[in-house]
Amino acid sequence: MKSRENLVRLKQFQVNEKRRQLMQLDSMIAEFDRMANELEMQIVAEEKKAGITDLNHFAYPTFAKAARQRRDNLKNSQHDLAQQRAAAESLLSEAEAELSKAEMLESRDRTTREAETGGRNAMIG
Repeated sequence: MKSRENLVRLKQFQVNEKRRQLMQLDSMIAEFDRMANELEMQIVAEEKKAGITDLNHFAYPTFAKAARQRRDNLKNSQHDLAQQRAAAESLLSEAEAELSKAEMLESRDRTTREAETGGRNAMIG
C-alpha cells in the first residue's frame, strides 16, 4: 500500500523538522547565555573602573546601566526560549509516537502483502 509508505515518509519528515527546531532553540539559548555572560563581565569591569557598584548612586556608569538592561532582556528571552523548547520537546515526542505507529502499520501491511503473495505463488506452483 503506497499511501502507508507516504505516511511514514511524512511522519519522518515531521520528526526531523521537530528535531531541527529543538537544535535551533538550543543554539539560541546557548548564544543568549554567552552574550549575557559577556555583558556581565563588561558590567563588572565598568563598575570596577568607576569604583561605584550602587545602582542608585548618581554617578553610576550609564554604560553599566544599559548593559544591565540588555543582560536582563537576554535572560528574559532565554527563559522564553526555554519554555518554547519544552513545548517543542513535547511536540517531538508526539511526532515520534505517530511515526512509530505509522511504521508499525506499514510493517503489518508489508507482512500481509508478503503472505498474500506467498499464498498465490504456492497455488500457482
